[in-house]
Amino acid sequence: MSSSTFGVDERTFSPHAVAESTRAFNEAVAQATAAMPAVAEIPLSELRSAQAGGVLSAAPQRPSSLTARTRVVPGGRLNVPIRVIAHPEPRGVYLHIHGGGWIIGTAEQADPFNIELAEQLGVTVVSVDYRLAPEAPYPAAPDDCEAAALWLVEQAEREFGTSRIIVGGESGGAHLSAVTLLRMRDRHGFTGFAAANLVCGGFDLTLTPSARRWGDQPGLLNTSTLNWFIDNFVPSADRRDPDVSPLFADLEGLPPAFFTVGTEDPLLDDTLFMHARWLASGNTAEIFVGPGGLHGFTVFPTELGVAALERANEFMGRYL
Repeated sequence: MSSSTFGVDERTFSPHAVAESTRAFNEAVAQATAAMPAVAEIPLSELRSAQAGGVLSAAPQRPSSLTARTRVVPGGRLNVPIRVIAHPEPRGVYLHIHGGGWIIGTAEQADPFNIELAEQLGVTVVSVDYRLAPEAPYPAAPDDCEAAALWLVEQAEREFGTSRIIVGGESGGAHLSAVTLLRMRDRHGFTGFAAANLVCGGFDLTLTPSARRWGDQPGLLNTSTLNWFIDNFVPSADRRDPDVSPLFADLEGLPPAFFTVGTEDPLLDDTLFMHARWLASGNTAEIFVGPGGLHGFTVFPTELGVAALERANEFMGRYL
């Protein structure tokens, strides 16, 4: 059976499939990250400042939106801050969950990308400012995302004039998006999300083969860095619990999903496995595997990153 049966041509994984522009970009990132200390060696306050300034991501930093507004929605024990980028005539609402290994990142830092998403898709974006580990380890972040999703499902029509909701995120945000879908189905009986957009997510926190075997080669993510993020996020819970590692969950009845990952991402297997399980559970799914793409490559204005975003937007547009 050819791998193209699952939407991926086997030639995607050939070194010959990597464009020269992608190869040059990867070499620049490797050189830049090789000079940096290990993430675990950086004090947390400095780590978060570096992320906010673009030092860790190597992505060009753009200013926050002057029109976005932050508000608070009810969420169980705590109220949950959300960042709203409104569209005047939204076709739907995009519930965004930012990445950052559950430890770094904010909804505001995602403003530039969410502004583009709002314009290109014609949606209002609601981004969740969930609590971060290690100060607030699991289940704080999933709890906050669940609370924001529940509020949005109940209030979207009144607040934004549409009940059509897509959920999505990058890296740790893709993980939390999958967990949110499962919690909304299992705890609240809601299966009405229009689609999901899951970008380079980590869906098995016990580590898939690609993550476990990646080693410590320089880059935006490697095995030791991934373990450090997971140890801080889940210091004590069972990592095979589907609420922690959604790859182990019953995935039946979930919405159409678009998966994105690069072949040079330690989390490659997470996406390949989750995409296959999504299909095997009777759901609709498509996948973009970027030849030579690093972890989080879609945030960079490269030819490969732009192509991935265009494919994802085309997919989501069908369900709005």
